[in-house]
Amino acid sequence: MSESLETCELALPLGQIKGVKRLSLYDDTYYSFEKIPFAKPPLGELRFKAPVPAESWSGVLDCTHYADKPTQRNLQTSVIEGAEDCLYLNVYPKQLKSEKPLPVMVYIYGGAYTVGEATREVYGPDYFMTKDVVLVTLNYRVDCFGFLSLKDPTLKVPGNAGLKDQVLALKWVKENISNFNGDSDNITVFGESAGGSSTHFMMCTDQTKGLFHKAIPMSGTVHNYWSDNPSEDFAFRLAQQCGFTGENNDAKVLEHLQGVPARDLVNHDLITPEHRRNGMLFAFGPTVESYVGDDCVVPKPPVEMARDAWSNNIPVMLGGTSFEGLFMYAAVSANRKGLDSLNQDPLRLVPREVREVNSEKENLEYAQRLIRAYFGDAPPSSALFMNILDLYSYKVFWHGVHRTLNARLAYAKAPTYFYRFDFDSPNFNFYRSKFCGDNIKTGVAHADELSYLFRNSKSWKLEKSSAEYRTIERMIGIWAAFAATSNPNCDEIAHIDWKPSTKDDPKRVINISNDIEIIDLPENEKLKIWDGIYKPDQLI
Repeated sequence: MSESLETCELALPLGQIKGVKRLSLYDDTYYSFEKIPFAKPPLGELRFKAPVPAESWSGVLDCTHYADKPTQRNLQTSVIEGAEDCLYLNVYPKQLKSEKPLPVMVYIYGGAYTVGEATREVYGPDYFMTKDVVLVTLNYRVDCFGFLSLKDPTLKVPGNAGLKDQVLALKWVKENISNFNGDSDNITVFGESAGGSSTHFMMCTDQTKGLFHKAIPMSGTVHNYWSDNPSEDFAFRLAQQCGFTGENNDAKVLEHLQGVPARDLVNHDLITPEHRRNGMLFAFGPTVESYVGDDCVVPKPPVEMARDAWSNNIPVMLGGTSFEGLFMYAAVSANRKGLDSLNQDPLRLVPREVREVNSEKENLEYAQRLIRAYFGDAPPSSALFMNILDLYSYKVFWHGVHRTLNARLAYAKAPTYFYRFDFDSPNFNFYRSKFCGDNIKTGVAHADELSYLFRNSKSWKLEKSSAEYRTIERMIGIWAAFAATSNPNCDEIAHIDWKPSTKDDPKRVINISNDIEIIDLPENEKLKIWDGIYKPDQLI
């Protein structure tokens, strides 16, 4: 990539920083300030704890390259990567001077709360730099570093340190973004998958009230069952796997874990077959905190938090992809025998939160409803592999998004725009190829919309006449228009009149495919079946 490396300096309240002027893939100039500290390094006694604001520095801080990813174990290769000193963010202003300050877009990455990174390798700002915006990407701690929870309040590890990293980063943006020509009164938070759920947590917690002005949760919300990890003794079990031989005493467990090398801590195997049967995807994630302290982010079940959240007064854009379940391709492929045994254990199709409040007889009836909906009269088996992936589209992703839409329609006073991403490319849907390799050639997988919002290390310069480039233009047009004006209608989709969702017609959705049109959500009939297995007070 050819780029001009003209440097530029800025004064922040904590000290001077040096950034660089870059050239995007499509020859747009922009400014890049990376690896700006927003918290003290979370090392030593700060490990597992809420972040502490960064301290001032002397001299000029070099912000010309992004920080390491947080310590994590790669979900595909199992290689341990990253650094524990990771609490940095990146700011990409299109311009440093303009008549009016620019709308600010803050992106929170996904990765099952277990992996993720705010780097140009994965989330390059190039496409957004066709618009007058300031893009911010931020690191937060993942896995046990971000989500270990202990019950003893004197230890100050109630959980959700990773969400508290996000809160502190948003406070930093609110206080500092005007130095980068950003409008501190026009901030949009958006994120995908666990980043979508994180965005929704940021919308639901009182800690962020007033820190941003609109939000875009993508393919993940607090209504997704995986957004709220059940309280289990994972800290003690992690300590045991890392050589701890004492009794289950929180203080001793913490003391031991704070002495274990960072790379060893993420190399755990805590999820049992029973956990998997209950749909648990990861050991460490957001949880209702063990006590309510001053910095508490999740004081009660998140579904309850959403009902009276401050963000019911701000505009939201919400949606998912048309074949989310391709995300589960590798896991289902590795356990094809499990599909053949579904008939013997149909209850595992029913979400744990549903099973816990119903009799076994009711749960078996719900399981049969789901089997009929996805397999028809045929018994579930590995021969019907794609059917189970379709079921996972709903169970893992779409039903949570649908519940959030309905919760917004019930409780929010501000508009909610509903989208469905359905653009299929043979070679530019990078996440389908990441999850499925060459085994599945079509379908719009979980996260595939990110291929059209961010440049990544696999992207190449497209012909501007291509359908892929047109999709980038539309996606960036919609996202940037919503950030600027709270309304996603823009020149790139000028032939469409996209209105906010209504209680009268909640299934109306904009479908972003080769063509863009307003349609009835194709998933709607099956979503009603999922609604029917929940008690009404559980749903929203």
